[in-house]
Amino acid sequence: MSTKTAVSQDTRGNLSEKGLKAGSVGLIGAVVIGVSCIAPAYTLTAALGPTVSEVGVQLPAIFLVGFIPMLLVALGYRELNSAMPDAGTSFTWATRAFGPWIGWMGGWGLIAATIIVLSNLAAVAVDFFYLMLAQLFGNPELAALAANLPVNIATTLVFIAAACWVSYRGMETTKGVQYVLVGFQLLVLGWFAVAAFLHVANGSAFDATAISPDWFNPLAVDSFSSFAAGVSLSIFIYWGWDVTLTMNEETRNPKKTPGRAATVTVVVIMAIYLTAALATLSFAGVGEAGLGTGNPENQSSIFAVLAGPVMGPFAILMSLAILSSSAASLQSTFVSPARTLLAMGHNRALPAKMGRVNPTFKSPGYATVAAAAAAAGFYVITRTTSENALWDTITALGMMICFYYGITALACVWFFRAVAFSSARAFFLKFLAPLLGGVILLVMFVKTAFDSMDPKYGSGSSVGGVGMVFILGMGVILLGVVVMLVMARLRPEFFRGQVLARER
Repeated sequence: MSTKTAVSQDTRGNLSEKGLKAGSVGLIGAVVIGVSCIAPAYTLTAALGPTVSEVGVQLPAIFLVGFIPMLLVALGYRELNSAMPDAGTSFTWATRAFGPWIGWMGGWGLIAATIIVLSNLAAVAVDFFYLMLAQLFGNPELAALAANLPVNIATTLVFIAAACWVSYRGMETTKGVQYVLVGFQLLVLGWFAVAAFLHVANGSAFDATAISPDWFNPLAVDSFSSFAAGVSLSIFIYWGWDVTLTMNEETRNPKKTPGRAATVTVVVIMAIYLTAALATLSFAGVGEAGLGTGNPENQSSIFAVLAGPVMGPFAILMSLAILSSSAASLQSTFVSPARTLLAMGHNRALPAKMGRVNPTFKSPGYATVAAAAAAAGFYVITRTTSENALWDTITALGMMICFYYGITALACVWFFRAVAFSSARAFFLKFLAPLLGGVILLVMFVKTAFDSMDPKYGSGSSVGGVGMVFILGMGVILLGVVVMLVMARLRPEFFRGQVLARER
């Protein structure tokens, strides 16, 4: 369907439907896709170790602190979605609040962050794919194939292409795949937690550690830098819930269901993270030797280390769970950049091709393929250039997440400023919650950017004495400014406010 045939015009802001399949996702389906996008099994195995290295046993406290700005921002997103259910989310809402320039950069932040993480998800899926094969066939040499660069790149591209194909076929196919993959990973995580607590109770844990109220006290963290680093990591692990909003034109009751799904997703993920964190700390402690979560050798994938001691002969299920988690997130993460690109193309902020909807599947076909091509290209370039560059870019993701979440939260405050004090509900949901959430995230953005200038931040790589994480993070944002200026020359009508009007 061409963007020219869009209907249901909103004369106040020129919002319009884009031809996506309406009513194809309900509340449960949206929550499942939201949980899938966050990828709890993959995220926990990658983030538990680094977070413990920063904050020690205060891991549960940091998870709770990271949950607070996410919940506050989610409440603001819900209000914006109720007023303007549009697949462009951050791009559309920031444009309506602050105008086309800030709106365009909000959209860029979302697209850049998701495309970068797509390449990482594919890489993790490949690592655990070969690890699973090695465990299945009892041949350690199969796991080593992940380190073979040509094999690694070829397999990663296959994973990206497969995820792109599922996403291309629309939300019905996406939803069906996610029910299976999400259900399996949550079952295995529950199994791991129960088994770990049983080991603690039976006296067979590696370093049985009694749960203490102090674990939930964020003020017990040694320094503000450690606290900030821990919060930045915890923000990353919650990231992805906003995919429920980008599906708003395809959900039943689009003004209410996406916002409810976002809130439920954040709460469900918080409960999963706390349970897994308590189980892991209770079983392994925070020591730097053996199976301890503070051991640097364990921190890149804590579940790969602990699955055997905790789950015994069923450890292979954890490898399958992390594989399914990363594969599921790889597929569902396509939803956000594809629909943001669709909205930007539809509103003439990007080439019109991005605004095309596949007539058969009612999905953003061209934008989905473009996102896959960008993710594949990014992975090939960074993986062949330097493995450190890939992982430092992932570390820099925290900056981009705080950047576009912060912009969107403040867009809620500004957009609803005229009615913010009309009632207690409006004051909290349209003003106070998004204001606090947005300010916290933007403070974290500035703090992380400052800290990442130190070469010790991330892999330790630097250019001219400036940390690679800072260079990559700010470089991606500055690249967005360059692309925006080019589009302003090619598509001036959007930047003049002639397409998507600012609310005045």
